[in-house]
Amino acid sequence: MTHDPVSAAPPPAPAGTIRRVAVIAVDAFELLDVAGPLALFASATFDGRHDGTHAYDCRLVGRCRGPVRPSVGPSLNADAGIADVEPDAFDTVLVAGGVGARRALPDPAVLDWLRRAAGRVRRLGSVCTGAFLLAEAGVLNGRRATTHWRHAEDLAAAFPGVRIEPDRIYVHDGNIWTAAGVTSGMDMALAMIAEDLGRRPALELARSKVMYMHRPGGQSQFSAELALQTADEPRLARLQGWVFENLSSPLTVEELAERAAMSPRNFNRVFTRAVGLSPARFVERARVDAARRRLEAGTASIEAIAYDTGFGNPERMRRSFLRQLGIAPADYRQRFGSLTRADHGQMQPSDRVNPL
Repeated sequence: MTHDPVSAAPPPAPAGTIRRVAVIAVDAFELLDVAGPLALFASATFDGRHDGTHAYDCRLVGRCRGPVRPSVGPSLNADAGIADVEPDAFDTVLVAGGVGARRALPDPAVLDWLRRAAGRVRRLGSVCTGAFLLAEAGVLNGRRATTHWRHAEDLAAAFPGVRIEPDRIYVHDGNIWTAAGVTSGMDMALAMIAEDLGRRPALELARSKVMYMHRPGGQSQFSAELALQTADEPRLARLQGWVFENLSSPLTVEELAERAAMSPRNFNRVFTRAVGLSPARFVERARVDAARRRLEAGTASIEAIAYDTGFGNPERMRRSFLRQLGIAPADYRQRFGSLTRADHGQMQPSDRVNPL
């Protein structure tokens, strides 16, 4: 069954309205998929102040009211069962992932509830393998979506009508939101809070939780730093660490091969097999990661950032950004930069919407 949740979803609540949020969890859920987003929503205030008025009323919904067991960790107490509440009681509904979510695929009661929710809540989303439940319910048909990278191929194979984007932290398509899993559910929740309350309260919340408004690596599940952790060969891991510390150097394949004590041809083969990226692609990705963190966090000029990160000039950096991120550096800073007029109390209309 195909649904059109965008056209059927209710309009946003008026400013200052306390929104109700539900997280759906079935037994063997992933604890962080529930606790992370709920903690952010429950802590959010309209003005971003710690002692401000809370903006969300949060509920945990299970198959039945009462204890719901995670795959590991302590049980949580569901405030209600799905038979006890109608979807339109909530503004936002998220489906938690975990091994239990995939086991629940044949559960007609859960699937029917989600189908009804698709046209009756303003936002319907999932964290990690919760996307399997949304896909089984039919609400992801024709939509872009993501899930944890370990399960992206399975989701794509099982539901060919869904356009899977496996390298994204979260995807926002109409009123359907999907997050990659575990901590990325917090990234998605923070983006929702920014959409509802504006950038400044969301930024204050992120600061209070010691998390990034937009994590290093932007919207990708992977960054060059994560790739560093996949190199089992010690000398390659050391070399990658040296790359991160010397991005302004030329970093040619010949130079890297010499530092690894290999011939360029052998080095290229060994590195690509170990890391999954060619040396040149890895260097470019490391430079883009470094440049976008600078764009997110500070006010240095694009020219200075291009020089400091080894691109040499803004045009080379722009081409790499477009190739890897599909966005130019100036536009990236406008969308993701932390130091904006919003941070100084000058909220812009564009700050009130999710950047991606």
